Amino acid sequence: MFVDSHCHLNYKGLVEEQQAVLERARARGVERMLNISTRESEWDDVLATAERESDVWATVGIHPHEADQHPHVDTARLVARAQHPRVVGIGESGLDYYYDHSDRERQQTSFRAHLAAARETQLPIVVHTRDAEEDTAAILADEMGKGAYPGVIHCFTASGDFADKALDLGFYISISGIVTFKNAKDLQETAARLPLDRLLIETDSPFLAPVPHRGKTGEPGFVVDTAHFLAELRGDSIEALAAATTRNFKTLFAKTGA
Repeated sequence: MFVDSHCHLNYKGLVEEQQAVLERARARGVERMLNISTRESEWDDVLATAERESDVWATVGIHPHEADQHPHVDTARLVARAQHPRVVGIGESGLDYYYDHSDRERQQTSFRAHLAAARETQLPIVVHTRDAEEDTAAILADEMGKGAYPGVIHCFTASGDFADKALDLGFYISISGIVTFKNAKDLQETAARLPLDRLLIETDSPFLAPVPHRGKTGEPGFVVDTAHFLAELRGDSIEALAAATTRNFKTLFAKTGA
């Protein structure tokens, strides 16, 4: 059995045929899916899907792209919504200096509010980072110094050095379909050496469809293709990788077993 630890079931491309998307995933052995929110206006819909589907859970959070538009979403607001029984994580949040859709200082303020919520609730923070390794690592370490919290670096594409820093902080690292791309040699080298007990897999669907689905709308069922590629890359059996990543998800997102 497999887990898609990060998908956007309420995004355009999936929401129009959400039930069919879920059935296709289940038919391929995907037993759990984490539906990620990126802006406050999505929270109710993301939660409604998790309430309706027993194998889908939800997060509450603000993507760094949306930070400028959500100055009112503070730690208290996140903590309050995280009391919902189907909310199992905080995020996604983090820093994105590639697109800079929001002011960098505002992104950092929002990120710290999310980290404080993760610390208070002990729900894992789902971290987005792009072209912002140094600041992301510094903020994660600084906030960890205020009290421990669990977390995952989602859709990992950063350097091996950043991976080591995240692992040292106790984080899990989630690998997406990008690892199957021909130009992803550096990522493949890092993914091949990650500890099996800290590894997650995801689709980030509807984005980043892995080989052999490139160019298509991504969906949770494609996590199986990423898993097979990753198992071969690492020299693991597919059974061992599936079992480990499923176990890791249940350990990190412990509320899914409550």
